[in-house]
Amino acid sequence: MFQQILQQIEKQLLEEKPFVVYRKPGQKLVKGIFQSDTKIHYCSDFKETGFVFAPFDENDEVILIPLEEVVEAPFELNVKGIHQDNIPPIHDSPSELDERNFHLQLVSKAIKEIEKGTFKKVVLSRQILSAYQGTPLQLFLKLLNTYLDAFCYMWYHPKVGLWLGATPEVLVSIQNKHIQTMSLAGTQPYTGDPNPEWKKKDIEEQSMVTNYITEVLKNMVTQLQISETESSRAGSLMHLRTKITGRLKVFDVKKLLKVLHPTPAVGGMPKNEAYLFIKANENYKREFYTGYLGELNFKEEIVRASNNRNIENQAYRAIHTKTDLFVNLRSMQLVDKTAIIYIGGGITIDSIPEQEWEETVNKSATMLKVIQNRL
Repeated sequence: MFQQILQQIEKQLLEEKPFVVYRKPGQKLVKGIFQSDTKIHYCSDFKETGFVFAPFDENDEVILIPLEEVVEAPFELNVKGIHQDNIPPIHDSPSELDERNFHLQLVSKAIKEIEKGTFKKVVLSRQILSAYQGTPLQLFLKLLNTYLDAFCYMWYHPKVGLWLGATPEVLVSIQNKHIQTMSLAGTQPYTGDPNPEWKKKDIEEQSMVTNYITEVLKNMVTQLQISETESSRAGSLMHLRTKITGRLKVFDVKKLLKVLHPTPAVGGMPKNEAYLFIKANENYKREFYTGYLGELNFKEEIVRASNNRNIENQAYRAIHTKTDLFVNLRSMQLVDKTAIIYIGGGITIDSIPEQEWEETVNKSATMLKVIQNRL
């Protein structure tokens, strides 16, 4: 059955027709959604059903792949997850040194703006361009094997481009009116300790994201609950994570996404001031990096055993509407035989430019290993 998905992917690429294939975190099931023509569908009121692919810029259109043909099958792992200790160091080339200098200057500029009170935090990102070996499909299979607890995907539209990624961050999960989201911030290499010590900068950065999400949700949800902050592993990296749940007062996905995206974990805060700094100072357009993607308004059948003991084998069945959206981190765009890898990090008053550069290097290491065929 999984072979059918592989064959359909190759067919869609050959015929230049849109599709997405993906696997949710911690699951075996891979799902493929295939479109029969090359039309671009957009979300308008977010009452549509399909797979959404949204850009970082909230003023740009959100693309939808409708549920025309859906194929799903389990994927059996054949490669162990990659760990930090077996990733070779990446040596700087002259162009990388130029990129490093630019990033250090950009971080320093952001810190000065924070000191002036322009904003409290801003997320700054950069690109790495690298030739890749193999086919896009082979890269996707490597992602499935490498990022076992991430949302792994391959998304293609001939009029937009080809993207792959493995993101650890949930933007929001909605089932009927119940929602779950998370704040994910702070980064350090995984060294084997599931509960490492965290720097003051990481703790405060993560707290900013948690406080922001809590604040924007408090008037939209009831039963708001915030979990304890915990360390969470994503491939060769560790992050700080807090889970946030609640129940929507009014079911309005468009309004909810308007306040959640972009969160301070990918933009900054205050939201508008950080966004303007990013637009004015990053030397490229993010496009779909730090946007969001996933299932919008999927129908899911819930089967529970009946409490009525007088009726044997009776089951309670209900159809729920479910939305699962993920922040598009750890992603890359393929253009011809070049992979454009996107990486970034949060800048606060406690940031040190050289350490922020090293954080982007750490974040890029596993993806570079995947595309350079060094598994």
